[in-house]
Amino acid sequence: MKILGIDPGLNITGYGIIEIAGDAHPRLITFGHIRTSSKKALSERLFRIYRELDTLIRAETPDISAIENVFYADNVKTAILMGHVRGAAIVAAMNNAVPVHEYTPREVKQAVVGNGAAAKSQVKFMVRNLLRIKEDIQPDDASDALAVAFCHWHRMKFDKLVSG
Repeated sequence: MKILGIDPGLNITGYGIIEIAGDAHPRLITFGHIRTSSKKALSERLFRIYRELDTLIRAETPDISAIENVFYADNVKTAILMGHVRGAAIVAAMNNAVPVHEYTPREVKQAVVGNGAAAKSQVKFMVRNLLRIKEDIQPDDASDALAVAFCHWHRMKFDKLVSG
């Protein structure tokens, strides 16, 4: 099973895909980011995010996607813009029949680090260790996206324990 994690952002949207095979440890498939220019119109930026995620999904064929939910924004405008980006990402997944699961930043940090108030550096450290990656994961948005994918994996394991 492949899980696509998405960390939505208008300037940089991070993505990461992990693969789960039975009870084996998750394996890194790919990670990266989509960068948009603030000089472009909002519609162009959203379409670029949608198009590049759509291309990624078609190429890598994830089974499930997990996206970070808007939990807090400094102002209303930021929250609205984040909602637009999330919408573009969700439509890219659903357009390819990939179910979408949503997690708050606190849930993601709790699942990966064990502390819902963990710093970004702690999340990145744990993602690198969990995936046994020696090199730095850049940008942080890609690391955050992998953390979202891990969060979904942990949720799946928990749900299996509860139901089984």
